[in-house]
Amino acid sequence: MVPAKIFFTKGVGVSRDKLASFEAALRGAGIEKCNLVSVSSILPPNCKIITKEEGLKELKAGAITFCVMARQETQEPNRLICAAIGLAVPKDRNNYGYLSEHHSFGEKAEKAGEYAEDLAATMLATTLGVEFDSNLAWEEREQVYKASGYIFKTTNTVQSAEGNKEGLWTTVVSAAVFIE
Repeated sequence: MVPAKIFFTKGVGVSRDKLASFEAALRGAGIEKCNLVSVSSILPPNCKIITKEEGLKELKAGAITFCVMARQETQEPNRLICAAIGLAVPKDRNNYGYLSEHHSFGEKAEKAGEYAEDLAATMLATTLGVEFDSNLAWEEREQVYKASGYIFKTTNTVQSAEGNKEGLWTTVVSAAVFIE
């Protein structure tokens, strides 16, 4: 099975129970009705990126659904949590791309998203033989990657939240969901 489509989603959940908090985050993302199976980070060749709205319409309750998921949770009041998915798409869509997942504490959403995007782009760049200086900042490497002519697009999806002030479980999820 090679997925033909992919969409990105995210959500936040809060509950006195850790599992219920995760369920609420999945509901926020719209993917709670699926049996989710986490997979590693390859974007299949020619996989079409669709909107969340289009993707949710194609999901069936109870279906085994493959995804790349980032998840973070806390029961600590005010603790900042993030879950991010990065994407790097090759210019030649007949080649595969990369997805990455990143989960963090105390990191702003923008930084977490850029980190996940950087991870995916770096994995794709090394696969394609793009030379770069790993000591450069992400913004500089991003330009090198795109100027190489091999990488078409990079992006990220990130969800952050602060831990519930009363100490309830808070969960964040970001996911890249595959559709057959």
